[in-house]
Amino acid sequence: MKKEKIIEEFFKKSGPLSEIVSNFHEREDQVEMAKIVNEAVEQKKSLIVEAGTGVGKTFSYLVPALINGGKVVISTATKNLQDQLFFKDIPTIRDALKIPININILKGRANYICQLRMENAVLEGQFLNKEDAKYIHEIKKISDHSESGEISEFNNIPEKSTIWPFVTSTKENCMGQDCEFYKSCFLIKARKKAITSEVVIVNHHLFFADLVLKDAELSEILPKANTVIFDEAHQIPEIASIFFGENLSTNQIIYLIQDMHQILSKHIKDKEKLIELSKSIIDATHQLNLFFDKRNQRISIEKIEKLDSFRDKITNLITELSKLSKFFNVYVDQDTDFKKLLERNEEIISKLKSWNKDADQNYVYWIEVFLKSIQFNITPISIADNFRKFQETNDTAWIFTSATLAVNSSFDHFQSLMGLENATTKLLKSPFNYAKNAYLYVPKEMPETSSRLFNNHLVSYIYPLLIASKGRAFILSTSIKSMDEITGLLKDEFEKNNISYPILTQGSGSKTKLLEQFKSHGNAILIGSLSFWEGVDVRGPSLSLVIIDKLPFQSPGDPIFESKINMLSDKGINAFMTFQLPKAIIKLKQGAGRLIRDEVDKGVLMICDQRIVSKPYGRKFWLSLPDFKRTREQDDVIEFLKHL
Repeated sequence: MKKEKIIEEFFKKSGPLSEIVSNFHEREDQVEMAKIVNEAVEQKKSLIVEAGTGVGKTFSYLVPALINGGKVVISTATKNLQDQLFFKDIPTIRDALKIPININILKGRANYICQLRMENAVLEGQFLNKEDAKYIHEIKKISDHSESGEISEFNNIPEKSTIWPFVTSTKENCMGQDCEFYKSCFLIKARKKAITSEVVIVNHHLFFADLVLKDAELSEILPKANTVIFDEAHQIPEIASIFFGENLSTNQIIYLIQDMHQILSKHIKDKEKLIELSKSIIDATHQLNLFFDKRNQRISIEKIEKLDSFRDKITNLITELSKLSKFFNVYVDQDTDFKKLLERNEEIISKLKSWNKDADQNYVYWIEVFLKSIQFNITPISIADNFRKFQETNDTAWIFTSATLAVNSSFDHFQSLMGLENATTKLLKSPFNYAKNAYLYVPKEMPETSSRLFNNHLVSYIYPLLIASKGRAFILSTSIKSMDEITGLLKDEFEKNNISYPILTQGSGSKTKLLEQFKSHGNAILIGSLSFWEGVDVRGPSLSLVIIDKLPFQSPGDPIFESKINMLSDKGINAFMTFQLPKAIIKLKQGAGRLIRDEVDKGVLMICDQRIVSKPYGRKFWLSLPDFKRTREQDDVIEFLKHL
């Protein structure tokens, strides 16, 4: 039987899938997508597919990929999506197809316990705080009986705990085959499973880290792949740009010093010299960290060069690290450990020198300032050429899919970012009845978004809708500052009117915890910034109203963003129309996509930004959204919400 026929039969109401999936519905677009994916796989072509919510894109790419055989690599946006594919989606398709398929999930090395570093940490007993000293024994106890060694098994230890760098490895500090735990290494075992599996599930960060850094986790797998599938492909350009560039965190320097003491203190006699060098390097690193008063910001090299003495501080750090290299050279022939430490130190020096020299015009040089560290970055303005070259050297089918890739039915933006101008494209709209089940509401007389009182007006406009919807709402803001202000104003309004709907705000708990609370309350209002605009799935009546404060144009100040705009402008290209606007439209589509997640879902999407109707470019925004019933009348919306 031809594969196209197999696909048709598989997705029929009386087909194999209907026997396994409860409440199965036959979907024409799902079949169509599966057929064009099958064609791309057979012919080893590049295919870009936007599949609106409800098309069923996951099954549409899984079925043709699996029936064609060969190695399949699926890259997703998050670890949660990896787990969903591994534990739910692929086993469902495998059972329905009734074919034996060996699947494996592969994560980056930071997700696996390193037995060597764990044992050294136990013996050394030097940690940053009391909690780490407690956690290390729990980690050892669990890992001694673990099959996978994945840190996700350690539920009682926070994800952001400072213990993890002590018990996981990096490419730099991994001993490889020289490690005494090599045969039992959790990471190596995961890799070996992946190599022998027909289907390997990774995430975008791991895919591009391996692609560029050749970290061996995928290097043996990708050349053999018949099909590579990127789900949530709209995230790829930004993620890929990180790895096609170069970066160095001051944390890497601190970890080097920690590892040095852990390893060398056992072998060398000149410990005073070691302590002296360490102190000088840590002091020089802290001077860099403390140079910036404001945390959580991105700064371009152009702005940094205006700051007195910053380059001097980099030069000073390079000098101190160079002294350490001379120290290592004395012992380098004695042990592999010394050689590894020397290589790591030399790599750090090289990266600092690269950042400190005259800039390459094709790259953006910038620093990201975190709470306790800074990161030096060299990022390409465009990844198109790099990715195109890689793609052309691999005889593989490339499938890119997401619910948000097109701008006003065009894929030009995504194609130009990725170098995929010759790829086949397909747009499949959501099958849900938006015209019947959902309103797009833009209120009248809202002030300009730049107005100092914008959020005050916003709260007064959304309050009646929140009452009509009995809570059950998301408020999506374009900035943390605005999110916090809206939260405060809304709480005051509720208190004044004796309204008791729970208000949940991003940052008051983990994303997962907040969503669980939102669903369990049944009448809550969740206020979040950009991390809640995607990857959030709330079905049913728990969510009936999604409010977006402003059109999500990226704020000026981001170094990569500004450099891209300047590059396009220098070439005589309209940067706003070709880059800024498409980027904002895709983001708006992601936010709007939180509302209708099922064919029976109903609700209102409220956009409080007048520019969507007052500016000529506003038309591009709403034409890119599903076919909502549109209104500017508050009474229409309130009446609709009251009956949900």
